[in-house]
Amino acid sequence: MVVLSKIYTKTGDKGETALGNGARVPKHSARVNAYGTVDETNATVGLARQHASGEIDAALQRISNDLFDLGADLCTPDIENDATAPYPRLRMIAAQVARLESEIDTMNARLTPLRSFILPGGSALAAQLHLCRTVSRRAERLVVELAATEVVNPEAVKYLNRLSDWFFVAGRIANNDGQDDVLWVPGLTR
Repeated sequence: MVVLSKIYTKTGDKGETALGNGARVPKHSARVNAYGTVDETNATVGLARQHASGEIDAALQRISNDLFDLGADLCTPDIENDATAPYPRLRMIAAQVARLESEIDTMNARLTPLRSFILPGGSALAAQLHLCRTVSRRAERLVVELAATEVVNPEAVKYLNRLSDWFFVAGRIANNDGQDDVLWVPGLTR
């Protein structure tokens, strides 16, 4: 378990940070950008939870925990050495992706199919969930970019891809099961 008795260490004062395996890398590295944006996604989840209740809030709490798991996965790059690591590595697993898919399917069954794109907005929760969606998409792009040059757990990419879909569908649920969605009207303001 993590023990943090001192919050600042001064070890990053020269623009480097430590990864989960102890390696030091520049704070602007692709890996740090990827897991930093996952952390940013988690912060938007915290904001969304301020407007959520019931099952949506419970699901957001699970997702928040998953996002910490994902950050732990991404900050420990030597996935090919997991079997010989001195401690068990925390990696995203297929069951986490499957849970999101199941929740998406359950929520989506309540909704009328879309006939237009929707704009972020409607209820405060829906607007926050759309922010979660866009930040998680950015995290996904950065993880995919990282995977082009370094080994990344494929379940991490899948999770982020499903997560943005989850936020989209949950946003519709938060808009009175889609009845209060704000529809895009092409060319409306020309």
